[in-house]
Amino acid sequence: MAYRLLWVDDEIELLHGHIIFLQSKGYEVTTMTNGHDAIEACRATDFDLMLLDENMPGLNGLETLVQVKELRPSMPVVMVTKSEEEDIMEQAIGSKIADYLIKPVNPSQILLALKKNIHKQEIVTEKANSAYQQNWGKLGMQISDSLTIEDWIEVYKKLVFWELELENADSSMHELLKMQKNEASNMFAKFIKKNYLDWMSGRKERPMMSNDLFKNRIFPMLDKGEKIFLIVIDNFRYDQWRVLMNEIGNLFSIEEELYTSILPTATQYARNAIFSGLMPNKIKEMFPDLWVDEEEDEGKNLNEASLIETHIARFRRKESFSYNKVLTSQAAEKYIENIKSLAGNNLNVLVINFIDMLSHARTESIMVRELASSEAAYRSITLSWLRHSSIIRLFRYLADSDYTTVITTDHGSVQVNNAIKVVGDKNTNTNLRYKLGKSLNYNPKEVFEIKEPAKAFLPAPNISTSYIFATGDDFFAYPNNYNHYVSYYKETFQHGGISMEEMLVPFVTLRPKGR
Repeated sequence: MAYRLLWVDDEIELLHGHIIFLQSKGYEVTTMTNGHDAIEACRATDFDLMLLDENMPGLNGLETLVQVKELRPSMPVVMVTKSEEEDIMEQAIGSKIADYLIKPVNPSQILLALKKNIHKQEIVTEKANSAYQQNWGKLGMQISDSLTIEDWIEVYKKLVFWELELENADSSMHELLKMQKNEASNMFAKFIKKNYLDWMSGRKERPMMSNDLFKNRIFPMLDKGEKIFLIVIDNFRYDQWRVLMNEIGNLFSIEEELYTSILPTATQYARNAIFSGLMPNKIKEMFPDLWVDEEEDEGKNLNEASLIETHIARFRRKESFSYNKVLTSQAAEKYIENIKSLAGNNLNVLVINFIDMLSHARTESIMVRELASSEAAYRSITLSWLRHSSIIRLFRYLADSDYTTVITTDHGSVQVNNAIKVVGDKNTNTNLRYKLGKSLNYNPKEVFEIKEPAKAFLPAPNISTSYIFATGDDFFAYPNNYNHYVSYYKETFQHGGISMEEMLVPFVTLRPKGR
């Protein structure tokens, strides 16, 4: 394919050598000596890029640029001019030029501008494909050799890195990566099955988990005299953090780590463990008024402020704190308007529910399902939310404050595809990734089962209660009306079970760069 260039310069005859060079590289080059002719040429032809001089008689370059952009808003324009005036540069940038080159230019500079603005996507794709192919075998060995949670965190980080790299590259390697990710997911599930109850019993050293966050991270920062703004984004995955980081990374110095969510990877268990510093059965035992069993209709996360209060009191700490939750953009606006009233607190906790609401809406709404049809689209909506919500204002405020900001979550979510049949009684919970009940019927080879909940520090509403967890991209379905049920929930984002996306979640510390 020959790319078509339009080069506009009133001294075009002096650029004859450059034009011959570009033609030798396979470009079709049309030349004009004034702005009026350039505009008419753009009206008649869809060029791939325009090279434009600023100092021309009649319409100058900037005036020509404005009219050309009205005709061809997506066509990249490279200014090639003798002008080094800062005002001219700013006007050109404000008019969304693609590049700015100062004469005299050599052919290599022109070629580089073309590669950046015409060929960037294909070059990025080629390089990403090549780099992933070179690392595929190494990553496969790393998956096979992962023996510790630290190993799995590194594997997951690399899988997310390549997912984002190949996504931006529009790469043909997606299917290969998907196969490798599925392999990793299956191996990770085996790792959790083998180690989880040993972590709980103390037979093996366990990683930092939900109930450790305050003791191991928040309290030590407070002890150093830092004021903490803790933002808990419900259902927030590591890959979503990586795309959000690009929006706020210039505001903060960032320390990033992943911790391991407890099972079930669901708000009732994981977030209550974060705020209380206790495992679920200990919450129920010590603070029965603050725990709500699965079969009860009451909201499962209505006592979070009280749990934080008991946590601080148990450690005999004196910090003042606030707790708030925002569900809507209006609530977020109101929160930010009143944020200065929180300045006297050592610790401010804010729970943001947007992503969790998005995952539920994606299940229930055909329109949202279309908008978030894939992992990439799911990330894109998350990014759009940040850019256009009040939360970006919150981060800008915190970047200018004396707070240390912490972003974390209670669990992530995984896109499910494979249905597993399970039978339970009328009291069995409705979550698609974990079930608890006293008469569950299932294939034990397909799940991770915990028949003695106390060994996993889980409450048991009945003496014969057991828990089962889906792994990989599986989800539980009932035999009655099975096909409808499966088609309705297939490819939705769910949480509660065992996967890297659900269990390996971000804990990010942000400090203003000016501090």
